[in-house]
Order: sequence, then structure tokens, then C-alpha cells
Amino acid sequence: MPNAFEFCLPTTAKAVPDGADWLHEIKYDGYRLRVERNGKSVRLLTRNGHNWTDRYPWIVQAALKNREQHFVIDGEAVVLGVDGVSDFNALHSRKHDEEVQLYAFDILMLGGEDLRPLPLWMRKTNLARLLRGRPEGMFVAPFELGEIGPDLFRAACRMGLEGIVSKRHDRRYIAGRTQEWIKVKNRTHPAMSRVEESFR
Repeated sequence: MPNAFEFCLPTTAKAVPDGADWLHEIKYDGYRLRVERNGKSVRLLTRNGHNWTDRYPWIVQAALKNREQHFVIDGEAVVLGVDGVSDFNALHSRKHDEEVQLYAFDILMLGGEDLRPLPLWMRKTNLARLLRGRPEGMFVAPFELGEIGPDLFRAACRMGLEGIVSKRHDRRYIAGRTQEWIKVKNRTHPAMSRVEESFR
């Protein structure tokens, strides 16, 4: 298994792109996480390189139950409320670690093959195939294509969600900050106040 995986990081923007080359995902409020399975071993790694394998057992169990022995998934660790919306306070409290699931939105490696050079839409197809049947503990991020982006963002704001992430569906997975992933946040969401606090 390649060991040089790095996260692709979205660039913050004020407007959602509306071109045909983009796809759009709801931004869940959680912790970015990479799930690496190598045979009977699973590691959960954060953006800062912390190993959280022991923190989220449900995600580990879901990874081990998969028939595929070798894969690397990019996603977000989340706690879902009864309304299906991610609850960051519950996640942050550490009182619900047993309930934390993976909101999976990309796959970097499958069966020993590095998928990062493939366009996003092909990686999405591989991810959906790997996680078909929605195994408990992991679920595939739904997405919408094309010009619907701005409408989807307005709907997300009305629902009190954190925002959306828009991605070029024809591009490879790029390590580090990129303009090919665009993050637009709901200015009224509690996550915005957390960001502002961190700069004080």
C-alpha cells in the first residue's frame, strides 16, 4: 500500500460554481478523516496526522467487514442526529464515539491500485461500488452535478447545514490546497463562530 497519502484541501470561496464541470456535496460538520485498510489492519488518520483508530470503533468495524482487503477512503467523521444532520457538539464532546460514522466522499486506493490519477467521477464510481449496500458505520456522500450548485447551497442554508463543497468532476486527486475543490459555508451556521473564535 502506498504510504504517501495527503489530503486534498478545498479553497474557501464566497460563491458556488455553477458550471457543468462541477459536482456538489453537502458539507457535513465533523472531523476530516482518512480510512486506510491493509489486510486485517485499519488506521484512521486525521488531517494533522493523528491516529484516531481507537476513537471510532464503528468506522473500524465497517472497514473490516468489507470484502475488499486494501483501500484508502477520504471522508468526514460525523455524529448524525435523529434528523440526519451532523451534530458537531455531540462529536466534539467525545461522549458519542461509539456512534461516529464515516461520511465517505472519495477513494484514493483500491485493491492495491492508486486511484488518485483518475478523474473524480471515476473515483466516485469505485467508492460507490466498494460501499454498495450502505454498510453500517460508513455511508457514501450524495452529490449533484452541474448548474444546480447555487440552488443546492440555498437549500442547504435553509436546512441549517454548514454549506457545500464543489469539486471538478474531471480532475485527479491533488494533495494540498486546490482551486478544484471549492468550499462555500453558510454564514449563519455555528461552525462560522467556531472559526472566528479560533482567530481571536
